[in-house]
Amino acid sequence: MSLRTGLLGYGIAGRVFHAPLIAATPGLELSAVVTSDATRRAHVEATHPGVALPGTVEELFALDLDVVVVATPNRTHVPLALAAIEAGIAVVVDKPFAPTSADARRVLRAARDRDVPVTVFQNRRWDSDFRTLRSLLAEGALGTVTRFESRFERWVPEVWDNWREFGAPEEAGGLLYDLGAHLVDQALELFGPVSAVYAELDLRRPGVEVDDDVFVALTHANGVRSHLWASSAAPDHGPRFRVLGSTGAYVSHGLDRQEEALDAGKPFDDLSTNGRLGVLDDAEEVVGLPGAYSEFYRLLVAALTDGGPLPVEPESAVRALDVIEAAFASARTGQVVSL
Repeated sequence: MSLRTGLLGYGIAGRVFHAPLIAATPGLELSAVVTSDATRRAHVEATHPGVALPGTVEELFALDLDVVVVATPNRTHVPLALAAIEAGIAVVVDKPFAPTSADARRVLRAARDRDVPVTVFQNRRWDSDFRTLRSLLAEGALGTVTRFESRFERWVPEVWDNWREFGAPEEAGGLLYDLGAHLVDQALELFGPVSAVYAELDLRRPGVEVDDDVFVALTHANGVRSHLWASSAAPDHGPRFRVLGSTGAYVSHGLDRQEEALDAGKPFDDLSTNGRLGVLDDAEEVVGLPGAYSEFYRLLVAALTDGGPLPVEPESAVRALDVIEAAFASARTGQVVSL
C-alpha cells in the first residue's frame, strides 16, 4: 500500500521537483496538492489527473495522509511543518529548513515530542557531480584534500518579481538562503564541522533587495578550506567544482541536468556530469555517476515503512543554518566568525 502524500505549494519546487519525484517513486502516491493559483491548479489536473485539490491547508490536513511535503515560500516553512507535526503526519520540508537555526530547533523539538519523522529536501546531495566527487574522496583519489571550491553561478540580469527576491527578513530571500543552502550543505557533508566563517554578500543588480552575489569561506575542523560562490550576476561561470588534494585535483563544469529534465517532463534518471581528475595536463576525464534525485524519496519510503534512516537527518540542516547565520554576521562586520 502506497503512502498517501500531500504537497503544499506548486511553484518551482512543488511542480518541478516534488510532484514528479513523488509520482515516480514506488510506495508513494501523490494524493493532494494545495495551490491557490488557478494556472497551477490546471497544471496539476492535466499532469497528475485524479489528485485532490483542497482549497486550504486545513482541508489538506483533514485528509487521511501519511506524508506532507512543505514546498511553499520560506517564511511559511516553520508554521506549516509545526502544523503537520501537530497533526501527526510525517513531514518533508524544502530547503532552507527554516529562516533561523532557532526556528529549526523548535521544529525538531516538536517532532521529538510528538514522535513524528521530519526530514529536509537537500536534493543536491544526489547531483551527478557531487556523487562522483564523494566517491572519488572515498577512494582517496585526490590524496589529502586541502581546498574545496564550489559554485552556483547564473546570469539573470533582471530582478524577478518573486518572494526569493524580497528583502523582508521573514521571507528568508536572497542567494545565501537559496543556493547557499546547497553549497553549505555539500561542504559540510564532504568535510565535516566548521570552525570559522567569513563571507561577502553583495547586491549587484539594479533594484535588488537581497544578496544576489555571495562568497563564503569556511575553515573546517579538519583543516580543509571551502570557498563557496553563488551569483545571479555572473556573465561568465567558473568551475562547478574545483577540489585540490595532495596527489591531484578534480574539476567539473556545468550544472547537474536533472532539474532541466524534470522541468521539461523528460526522463531524469541516468543523467551524468563528467569532470577531470589528475594533475595539470595529465588529468583524465572521469565519467560521472548518474544523478539520483529519486533516491531521496526512495529512502523516505524505506524510513517510514521499514525503519531505515531518513534521507536527510534534519540536524544536519540545522548545522547548515548555523553556518549561514555566521556568514550573515561576518558580512555585516567584515570579520571572521568562530563557531
